[in-house]
Amino acid sequence: MADRPLTLMAVHAHPDDEATSTGGVLARYAAEGIRTVLVTCTDGACGDGPGGTKPGEEGHDPAAIAELRRQELEASCRILGVDHLELLGYGDSGMMGWPANDAPGSFWSTPIADGAARLADLMLRYRPDVVVTYDENGFYGHPDHIQANRITMAALTQAALTPKVYWTTAPHSMMQRFGELMREFGADGGDGADRADRADGDNPEPTGEAVELPPIGLPDEEITTWVDATAFGGQKYDALLAHASQGENIFFLKMGRERFTELMGVETFVRVLDTTGAALPEKDLFTGLR
Repeated sequence: MADRPLTLMAVHAHPDDEATSTGGVLARYAAEGIRTVLVTCTDGACGDGPGGTKPGEEGHDPAAIAELRRQELEASCRILGVDHLELLGYGDSGMMGWPANDAPGSFWSTPIADGAARLADLMLRYRPDVVVTYDENGFYGHPDHIQANRITMAALTQAALTPKVYWTTAPHSMMQRFGELMREFGADGGDGADRADRADGDNPEPTGEAVELPPIGLPDEEITTWVDATAFGGQKYDALLAHASQGENIFFLKMGRERFTELMGVETFVRVLDTTGAALPEKDLFTGLR
């Protein structure tokens, strides 16, 4: 490892996802001199357009939205200090059950082996010591998040690499607090877990019908890794704020920096692959590597 820097690779589905669940670790480890690599799998074209225009509504221009969201993503990366941004450029698949799921070029319709091969090439280029992505359910059932997990795990096999691998998650204690804050701010629709589809910038189903979401997060005792990034809460908030086109859907921004940092300053993960033998629970993704 003397000939290369310690490297963190985060594999995310859409522009803005990098800030929500890993903005803290990206900023913290960049500040510590660790090389940070962000892989964003889709173009985010199913996001909001100008004036909050939703997919399927008149004036929603997917190509223009994708370009805007790329610019916002680049701004977010500058705020977080990300060293390398890699765009796979797949089409945004929208929420589960949307027609966009099956559109040509959508991430969800892409064979896993194809996406994994492209990601494996990036892994061989950067040789990450730590890889972070979503769990097998994509945290809350989003097809692009699920696909990001699938190609990440397949890419690791293709590349024959053995970094420490983590899946993002949220402790139930945090989800309870999130639900309380949503009610305090007058958000509709039950507890925080039920509304997580709107909290990180994804749109609800175009039909307006309720989407039944799977359970979100884990009991606190099942979380293996708690990384304190509260010192970087302001950067994380500003990175999310950089995705201004999606602001209507990003509930976290309503909290303000102080309360956002209070809730989101510690980022939590489940360690799923490890060859270091580092004891659990741990407070650092790089425990055993430095």
